[in-house]
Amino acid sequence: MSNYPQIHLNSVSSPVMPIHAVDSSEQLALTIAQGADDRKGADIRILRVTGVSYLADYFVIATGFSQVQVRAIGRSIADKVELELNRLPLRTEGQGEGTWVLQDYGDVIVHIFMPQEREFYNLEAFWGHAERVEFLPSTPPREQM
Repeated sequence: MSNYPQIHLNSVSSPVMPIHAVDSSEQLALTIAQGADDRKGADIRILRVTGVSYLADYFVIATGFSQVQVRAIGRSIADKVELELNRLPLRTEGQGEGTWVLQDYGDVIVHIFMPQEREFYNLEAFWGHAERVEFLPSTPPREQM
């Protein structure tokens, strides 16, 4: 007898799928965005790049307004993802400089920028053909000075 459940086709009804099922990569991206929001990251964007890039399934992009805040956003994300999803980034870059922190979770890549770096690299334009995933921050957007 196998360890697999026995299925009787006559008694199985077709499963009802939710209107929008969240996959594990999308859940990771949303958790990352929440971690950035927890430290008041600004202009948080989630891009689904699955169909346009082999690098990852999602990019999460956020802005911090000081090197200290950029680092704090990175730590907040790492702590939240570890606590809620039991995952650590495969690699983190830029934590020392604090102007652009990159966290690589494999299927999700996080970019946390200072405003000048975000404007210069303009990843949203570069990946403009990627689908945007809606994320509503809990804090109102910070006004640009």
